Amino acid sequence: MKSENYSKNIIKVFKKDGFVLSEPDVLLDSDYIIQRSGENFRKLMLTFDDDTGKSMCLRPDLTVAYCIKYLKDNSKANAKIFYSGQAYRRSNSLKDKVINDQLGIEILGSKNKSSDDLKILKTITNSIKKIKIKNTSIKVGDVSLFQKLIESLNIPERWKMRLKRHFWRPEYFQDLLNRLETNSDIDPAAVNIDKKKFSEMKNLDQNNEIANRKVSEILSRFDRKIKDPRSFAENKKIAGIIREFLKINCEIDKIEKTLIDFVKKNNLSKRVFKDLSTITNLSKINSKTIFSTNFGRNIEYYTGIVFEIYNSSKKEIARGGRYDGLLKSLGSKKNISAVGAAINLNNL
Repeated sequence: MKSENYSKNIIKVFKKDGFVLSEPDVLLDSDYIIQRSGENFRKLMLTFDDDTGKSMCLRPDLTVAYCIKYLKDNSKANAKIFYSGQAYRRSNSLKDKVINDQLGIEILGSKNKSSDDLKILKTITNSIKKIKIKNTSIKVGDVSLFQKLIESLNIPERWKMRLKRHFWRPEYFQDLLNRLETNSDIDPAAVNIDKKKFSEMKNLDQNNEIANRKVSEILSRFDRKIKDPRSFAENKKIAGIIREFLKINCEIDKIEKTLIDFVKKNNLSKRVFKDLSTITNLSKINSKTIFSTNFGRNIEYYTGIVFEIYNSSKKEIARGGRYDGLLKSLGSKKNISAVGAAINLNNL
């Protein structure tokens, strides 16, 4: 009964703020999700084979489920929706529930990113106030800041690609930083093999195909790989800058100054974090909100702002963020602006 009353009051806030009900499917194609949304979902999904032998799963995430519905409906319009339902997740902990009752909101297709991020967080916090949950705390991150930092650093392209790709795997990422620091990935034998193959393929017909790729395309890739420096003098310094960045943790109204000081200290370009309006906007909700550059690495599809709200017992009661690349990974021809959040009714 208590949960039902919570739901009614939360939905009132959602509707008041202009969100319209839209329910995503409960059963999803598990292979489709894994192939397009990353391996992180595999360990969470409750899967089974249907009568035709097709692998299906109960939706592990309502955001992904709604995005699939959005694409299935061939929707091209802006969407501002809410849903009420259950997500089903496997867990190694006996304390975690398999069935999570959620109420969530999503804004898709809008170009007003900064105001949309603020709208989502504001609606969620107002919903929590409506049901009289007190002494909450908020933690915010922005995974795009890490991407911008890496792009600004003077390191080989292969390292930029690795660090961005494995940001979502903290343990492996630390191993990468250790290797970056010592240049321990250098393999002269492999470089010589690449140079030999490059030389041989230059004599082939450039329009011939090998493994469904033109020789010219393969040569272009080899050329970039060979020219990419195998070692560089600033390796220790660069690893130190990345580690220092990931230790930034402060109240959100201090993040702009903190990042400016970080840029100055490390002699980085002043334009690395040129627009922080989206983040500073969120301080309007609660100036005591904590911002952490190391936060938001547990779900691979996030591309910008990420946040979680906790109750007085430090239980997570809501989470959300921006995921502009998810719809493209699920089948859209281009990236679609998207941000959303969900309240976990089980933890209220």
